Amino acid sequence: MVFLDFEGPIAEIHQELEDIKSVGKKRDVDVSKTVGELEERLHAARTTLYTNLKPWQKVQLARHPERPYTLYYIEQICDTFTELHGDRKYGDDKAIVGGFGSMAGQSVMFIGHQKGTDTKSRQYRNFGMASPEGYRKALRLMKLAEKFNKPIVCFIDTPGAYPGIEAEKRGQAQSIANNLFEMVQLQVPIICVVIGEGASGGAIGIGVGDVLLMLENTWYSVISPESCSSILWRSWEHKQKAASQLHLTPEDMQRFGIADQILEEPLGGAHHAPLIMAQKIKESILKHLAQLSSLNAVQLVENRINKYTSIGEYNTK
Repeated sequence: MVFLDFEGPIAEIHQELEDIKSVGKKRDVDVSKTVGELEERLHAARTTLYTNLKPWQKVQLARHPERPYTLYYIEQICDTFTELHGDRKYGDDKAIVGGFGSMAGQSVMFIGHQKGTDTKSRQYRNFGMASPEGYRKALRLMKLAEKFNKPIVCFIDTPGAYPGIEAEKRGQAQSIANNLFEMVQLQVPIICVVIGEGASGGAIGIGVGDVLLMLENTWYSVISPESCSSILWRSWEHKQKAASQLHLTPEDMQRFGIADQILEEPLGGAHHAPLIMAQKIKESILKHLAQLSSLNAVQLVENRINKYTSIGEYNTK
């Protein structure tokens, strides 16, 4: 189990608990009373810590290496899933995955950023940073879903679009902008779920939808705290302050009218009980799809346009 720097007190109790269990097993002695006491201490420490998280700590949890990624959730909530590949123009970007899945008897197009689970797969997936062909693949799949009148679910989890020269040469900015333009006009329901990081255009490139769900320990912002800090203070040392000033938490997003629902995570984060988290996501998706199914294509597009044009409005009076 991997512990983040702010989880030090929990890590100590967890190690003590593991040591006691090991001693009991090796010496064949009853340590159940001590184990029970330590487990109570551990639960109390977790409750205190995770109910008072600061924005930077939520950013850290969103990046936790053991956190479930898109393909895990798809595997858990779908009865069947058929992955589709390629943008039909350049190649197949491994940082974005997508395909048709069967969920509760209905066919849904699932699309999402995919990070790797170890060093080799992270390199293979380019750490979830998509290139232009990834966004073009996503749009191709969305258009396919629209053709067959199937709803779309997008899982967002990226540190940003790939910033390399090769991506810029192949039209990174244009591919993202085109996705925004086209997604607003798609005549099928679109549900977007932030399951980890939601950074910059890399996130919004598959993030325009009728409903935006955010897991409790995620973030969504035009820029990462580190990049913001480096621009404003010429150093990453102020990333914690930047995280607070950016107002990037799910609670902030809901207050701004950007996020429609915050999904509570298991105590300690989604990685502590991924199956429970997957079930919550599935239930929420099904609930919102049922609500959106009552709207016709014209209403869907009109509501979507109104949703995004109203973001950022304010009254000076």
